[in-house]
Amino acid sequence: MIKKKLVVLMIFWSLFVFGQVKKDHYQEFNLSFPLRGNDSYGQVDSNGNRSDYWFLPDGLSLKYGVGVFQKKWFGLGMHSGLNWIVEDKIVTIPVFVNIRLSPKVGPETQLYFQGGYGKSIPIGRGSLMGDYKKISFGFGNSEGIIVFAELEDHGYSLGKNGAVMSFSLGISFITF
Repeated sequence: MIKKKLVVLMIFWSLFVFGQVKKDHYQEFNLSFPLRGNDSYGQVDSNGNRSDYWFLPDGLSLKYGVGVFQKKWFGLGMHSGLNWIVEDKIVTIPVFVNIRLSPKVGPETQLYFQGGYGKSIPIGRGSLMGDYKKISFGFGNSEGIIVFAELEDHGYSLGKNGAVMSFSLGISFITF
């Protein structure tokens, strides 16, 4: 019950804070693909085809967030989305606070570091809920297009599969 109240409080807090700011705000949309290790890498199947991929796609992740920024290099936002992880047979809704640092390393190039903390709510799993944590690293241009790698921990486990975690590669679009 306390976890649900915390999620509701985070949502209302973000609406209050970000609703007051008329400028210096951003919107971010992320599209990423979770990956898993290929257990049959290098093996030949019955048709004579060799598996040469180290990683295989393992779902889809869509996230959207809004927030405030300071000089386009520091941002604080409220984000949510949908994560589909095939191997774990789960769809989750993460709701989290996101902190973004994006220092310039060239005239048109920026590095992006993001960290997020909040709640992960799986769809169709009863009252299961966990502490969502994410960290991502990427690079992009001054137009707000970012390519990134991300590691997520949903804060709960599903029986024999263990902890629900994912490693993703993706692209992000930020508008200021």
